[in-house]
Amino acid sequence: MVISARVRRATEGKDEARSQPTADALSIGRRIRHFRTEAGLTLGELGDRIGRAASQISVLENGKREPALGQLRDLATALGVTTDDLLDPTPVDARQALELEVERNQLSPLYTSLHLPAVKVKSLPQDALEAIAGLQRQLSTMVRRRAATPEEARRVNRVLREQMRVQGNHFPELEQVAQEVLDRIGYSGGPLSQRQTARIADHLGYSLHYVSDLPSSTRAVSDTRNQRLYLSHDDVTGHDPRSHLLTALASHLLGHSAPADYEEFLTQRVEANYLAAALLLPESEAVPLLQKAKKNREISIEGLRDVFGVSYETAAHRFTNLATAHLGLPVHFMKVHSSGTVHKAYSNDGLPFPTDPLGAIEGQYACKRFTSRTVHRVADRFSPYYQYTDTPAGTFWCTARVLPGGDFSVSVGVPFAHVGWFEGRETSKRSASNCPDPTCCRQAPDDLAQKWEDASWPSARTHASLLAALPPGVFPGVDTTEVYSFLERHAPED
Repeated sequence: MVISARVRRATEGKDEARSQPTADALSIGRRIRHFRTEAGLTLGELGDRIGRAASQISVLENGKREPALGQLRDLATALGVTTDDLLDPTPVDARQALELEVERNQLSPLYTSLHLPAVKVKSLPQDALEAIAGLQRQLSTMVRRRAATPEEARRVNRVLREQMRVQGNHFPELEQVAQEVLDRIGYSGGPLSQRQTARIADHLGYSLHYVSDLPSSTRAVSDTRNQRLYLSHDDVTGHDPRSHLLTALASHLLGHSAPADYEEFLTQRVEANYLAAALLLPESEAVPLLQKAKKNREISIEGLRDVFGVSYETAAHRFTNLATAHLGLPVHFMKVHSSGTVHKAYSNDGLPFPTDPLGAIEGQYACKRFTSRTVHRVADRFSPYYQYTDTPAGTFWCTARVLPGGDFSVSVGVPFAHVGWFEGRETSKRSASNCPDPTCCRQAPDDLAQKWEDASWPSARTHASLLAALPPGVFPGVDTTEVYSFLERHAPED
């Protein structure tokens, strides 16, 4: 696996923390009971050996009290084992593992909040114990899915965006991973070729398969058992074939495991997208190019796009990764739907974004005066569009483009004090925004409101997903049944 030492340590540490059990009163108690039974001792006999009553031993074995260190040594000596044997949290067999799982679940806040009686697991037959453990797992899963609301997703996304802002949207660990990958495949500059991209997959041990029936809820599907990576034929004919492939490979390069919650899911998505862009526009190549462009006062997203043969959106994203860390430029980025809703946003330059009560930007309406909105109304969709916008937070300059298909625009901008480094700074186009003041563009003028407020009844174009819950699952929005059926169809025969 190609991964920097720092990221590897962080990843392995997180995985170990999840996979390795830790000793607690319950596991210690079960160990004491196991070794006592193995030694053929009763509670009273073990108690006599360490000068304690049988009831006190029972309390320890039931996990209601954790023994002090001195008492632990006495117990180990009396049982003919070491203290490490008693502190080892690993269950001695499958039965004990089930007992510990059920008892820990019964002590959890979720279970106690249901006011259900606790069961004594020691006397339960195996099938009953397995049934209870299974029910507890399903209950926990259902509660997690119910908690996975759009509000939770927006809250997590806001936290991630703040972390990105603090770091100037630059992640040195991921840059190092990208450079290690590029070094391994012999990259020497210029646009990353499709052949070099496929070589990354080969180094990971994955074979590539382009299919016509990829599940509609996915961009790529990895068969980790057979080391096969499936992508759509459309990636070859209609999109940059490198983009989705690199994003899929990025998760394997970074050692991602199945996300436990929305925070991990969104974090992994940010990391995968970042690494894919860092491979397409390597820091070692892009930074000197941008520094030269700044020196010549001719920075442009189009120039970055053309040199590396990527989409405008990828170039704009990548510019935000490098602009603050290497050029000393505060920036903002917006991807806005033609309806005005914000799809993606990032800022460390103070541009006032619209937010909901949770502080989320995505899904809110961008000001109609912003460059990302006005670009949808220009006649020339093929030339760069530049505009100054006066806001309560100061004047900002932006460059924007409408993406192929016409549904979205992407804009990148800087405060007025930094515009001198960019192509398009001479534009005479100017706008004024008072948002978030509702009178700017979201509230009708008084004269129109008075005339039509009680004389209009519009029929809304309601999105089909308006009332739908956020799709549940390990990977939100992915139809796992469809994915599993797909893998079954394409799996190599034994």
